[in-house]
Amino acid sequence: MDMVAQLRRGIATSSAGETRSMAAQFAARLPPDTTLALHGTLGVGKTTFVQGLARGLGIHEAVTSPTFNIFTLHRGPTNLLHLDAYRLESTREVEDLLLSDFMVSPWCLAVEWPEKIADWLPAGTLHLELGITPDERHTIRLRG
Repeated sequence: MDMVAQLRRGIATSSAGETRSMAAQFAARLPPDTTLALHGTLGVGKTTFVQGLARGLGIHEAVTSPTFNIFTLHRGPTNLLHLDAYRLESTREVEDLLLSDFMVSPWCLAVEWPEKIADWLPAGTLHLELGITPDERHTIRLRG
């Protein structure tokens, strides 16, 4: 079954490695210049998912949460901008980051805590819901 169809139904992973592998496969199917909104509570694996995206986009450097930097740019065949919007209070603060200056095609923007900047997200943003089941499996589902 196609990766997008699987994600629409929802995928459960049993380890961080499985999550990274699934995200790498998904990244290989993304069109250029894509924004991903990663929804979910603290600890559901959003940064782990972005680590897999990076690998799938051909980026070999370490990927960590950009909580204190707000965003990190990872350069590769497709640039990955990893934005942690948790501490942002308004759309104006996103605009002040000048992210668009770093969006040199091809790029992928992965946004953690996208609900904080929902009005800023472009049309066509892909929304992924990440969660944890009672038996501690991680779930990823593509909305819409």
